[in-house]
Amino acid sequence: MAAMNSERLDLDLHRLDLRFAESRLVEPRAVERIARSIDRCGQIVPCVVVAVAGGPGAEGERLVLIDGYRRIAALRRIGRDTASVDRWACDVTDALLGLLARTQNRPFASIEEALLIRELMQGLGLSQHDLARRCGRDVSWVNRRLQLLSGLPDAALTAVRGGKLSSWAASRVVVPLARANAGHADRLLMALADAPLSTRELQCWFEHYQQTPRSAREHMVNRPRLFIDTLQATTAWHAGARLRAGPEGECIGDLRSLEAVIARLRKRVATLHPLPTPLIAAAPRLRAAIDALTSEFEREDTHDPGRDPRRGARPANAGARPARDQPPAGDVAQHRAADPA
Repeated sequence: MAAMNSERLDLDLHRLDLRFAESRLVEPRAVERIARSIDRCGQIVPCVVVAVAGGPGAEGERLVLIDGYRRIAALRRIGRDTASVDRWACDVTDALLGLLARTQNRPFASIEEALLIRELMQGLGLSQHDLARRCGRDVSWVNRRLQLLSGLPDAALTAVRGGKLSSWAASRVVVPLARANAGHADRLLMALADAPLSTRELQCWFEHYQQTPRSAREHMVNRPRLFIDTLQATTAWHAGARLRAGPEGECIGDLRSLEAVIARLRKRVATLHPLPTPLIAAAPRLRAAIDALTSEFEREDTHDPGRDPRRGARPANAGARPARDQPPAGDVAQHRAADPA
């Protein structure tokens, strides 16, 4: 897309029309970081505005903020009342298209791009093909961005914009959950508003939700924070138990698990008539593995490690050797003989 003709000016914040604020993520940490930078070094990157008719004279113009919503929030946080802006000489539609074209060269959240695309299509009447052509993208890119919003509940979108829910968690957890059970998605979002989870914790929660019986899922969606805290405590307890038991305890635990698996297999095999060929073929391998493990137990049982603690430390025919920093025995004897009584 061609470069925009622009004019640099300082503008009072009260003159800005923030009509696209709902299409931007709030990101409080980013705003705080920008505020510290502006307070220390001044505003380096100007915001972008376009003029729309609003009244007679220059003061009557309404200037729509196209880019720089976090910078404006940062300026207000540190008490500034003016902003440095570039006024593009175009209409709102061309300005938004130009902004989308420039997102290839600057960090921009995918969901923000999706919200801008929705604004251009629903609010300004552009088709996907026209939008893709005018911002230098292909139709598949436009379609992928729109899919980010497909099935996303309004509460989830509000949480993403407010920085309480990552866009990854919204698209990979909330959207699939909403498609499967809209009520559970709504209750999860309500619970997260009071007790939020990190993206990693929410991913862990969803993995367990998918494997949990439906009767137990009600508790998970009502108290996701409690579920994660309980899961972490249980994991820590088991880790401590393994540490206390040592490798011997882990081996005993593995053996018990093997016994339980074999018992379960025997019950299942009893219901299979005739036996599938893969099961019959697996029997010799299983017998060989158990025989090898039994032989290892018997071999180790015949050895008493207390009787030879240095087993394997040196070859069997190697004699005693002095340490490198220990003098020969003869020198020690001579030294003691020369010592007065």
